[in-house]
Amino acid sequence: MTVAVWLAVLSVVMLVVGPLGDYGDVGLLLGVLVSTTLLTELITNNAAAVLMFPIALATATQAGLDPRPFAIAIAVAASSSFLTPIGYQTNTMVYGMGGYRFADFARVGAPLTIVVLVVATLVIPVFWPLD
Repeated sequence: MTVAVWLAVLSVVMLVVGPLGDYGDVGLLLGVLVSTTLLTELITNNAAAVLMFPIALATATQAGLDPRPFAIAIAVAASSSFLTPIGYQTNTMVYGMGGYRFADFARVGAPLTIVVLVVATLVIPVFWPLD
């Protein structure tokens, strides 16, 4: 991966994590969840997890938090590719054969993604405390 791509990813992540960090530790966790979710819709889930892990680790370390909940957040968000047909291999396979349109994934995937983000934000700190 080129430096330009890495810097672009980092800037997008900071645009999401930065403002949500104003809401405390849970806001940082939500920022990592949202950033990973956005990345996994554009690239594969494995690549999104690999790109987000050092960023989440640095975020947790700078905030003085345990990095484990952030790693769990990455695993959950990277596995939740519901918004586009290009984010996950199975979505791509059924996209053409099933006669789906791009908007079909967004229409059904948006509510499901919101549910995953809300539940993960509430459950992860319970089982893996942030501090």
